[in-house]
Amino acid sequence: MNRTELYISNLYKNMNIYHPYQLMIDTVSKKLNLSVTFWGFTSEIAFYKGVYKVFINENQSNQQQWQDFGHEMYHYCHDYVVYDRLHETYAEYGESKADYFAYHFCVPTFMLMDLKEVNIYVIANRFNVEYDFALRRLEMYQNKILEKGVLV
Repeated sequence: MNRTELYISNLYKNMNIYHPYQLMIDTVSKKLNLSVTFWGFTSEIAFYKGVYKVFINENQSNQQQWQDFGHEMYHYCHDYVVYDRLHETYAEYGESKADYFAYHFCVPTFMLMDLKEVNIYVIANRFNVEYDFALRRLEMYQNKILEKGVLV
């Protein structure tokens, strides 16, 4: 596993999360003692007076909310940058890293490896993500396996 996959595996295992059915905003946020508010605006994370708070757009599907939560978790776990004050190119780079993290956070590799069958529909349904998200995550997973010379 790469560093992101290993980090997420350790994070979930430290929270006693081992199965896709445990992957829910409520479950993860409670284990991290992280406040989450659903509101009518863009999903984001805020840090104020030493406390993080995640805001998730309440008008999205459950799948999109979970995917946004995964994206914001990158900022919670790794990012101490205020993108509003940065050059646009660097901000885009940080956001692309958060997107990459979200794929692995929402559909962890160690859980994929435990499945007997891995396809778009299994990923979308078991991990509660949208079809396009599942497709991209499957591509990432298959590319990793092809790099190792192992067939799925």
